[in-house]
Amino acid sequence: MRMRLNAFLARAGVTSRRGADEMIKAGRVTVNDRLGHLNDQVSENDVVKLNNKQIRLRKSRNILLYKPTGYVTTLKDPQQRRKVIDLLDISERVVPVGRLDYDTTGALLLTNDGELANKLMHPRFKVDKVYEAVVKGIITKEVINKLNTGIELEDGRTAPAKAKMIAENKIELIIHEGRKHQVKRMLSAVGMKVIALHRSKYAGLDLSGLKPGQWRDLTEDEVIRLKRYTSK
Repeated sequence: MRMRLNAFLARAGVTSRRGADEMIKAGRVTVNDRLGHLNDQVSENDVVKLNNKQIRLRKSRNILLYKPTGYVTTLKDPQQRRKVIDLLDISERVVPVGRLDYDTTGALLLTNDGELANKLMHPRFKVDKVYEAVVKGIITKEVINKLNTGIELEDGRTAPAKAKMIAENKIELIIHEGRKHQVKRMLSAVGMKVIALHRSKYAGLDLSGLKPGQWRDLTEDEVIRLKRYTSK
């Protein structure tokens, strides 16, 4: 299968397509020992090099993890806290798609498919993230309506959420943005203090059959659905 040179680099996990374009324009990429160009079409049979080092397509690995509390989603942590990648006993290098806070639990996708990861995180594709928050405060219709119309935060107004009360002290919130601490900040803005936060679904993937700290590979059908999700 042939593909654009930037897609090849992204699929190899080197960078995003946009980052690949910059590398190609900077003259850092060669194809079969000639300078690469933005409109080049390549396949696995071509010799693609970045900074004179050959780049090979890797077998895609896509993992759904039930993140427990007490783990960070960064690959390096100056505070030497436990990392989610430490829970995976695999040889491939995968990276988290987005992040969950240290004290937040739930669905976390990890992949070595750079192109897929970047698309899932891009606001254009509006990937649904379903959160359940145990809160301190009174959940009223006014609170739900405010969340459903968008909340003014210090970094701008949020997109409308889909909020509903699921227990006296528990609220479900579906968002598709990925701002830092967004759910906690949105709930704080309507007078709710978050006691516990859990992401029950990500891009339609739920945690059925998994316990905190456990993970599984996505099925072929699930990967196909994710790619359809990001081809809208």
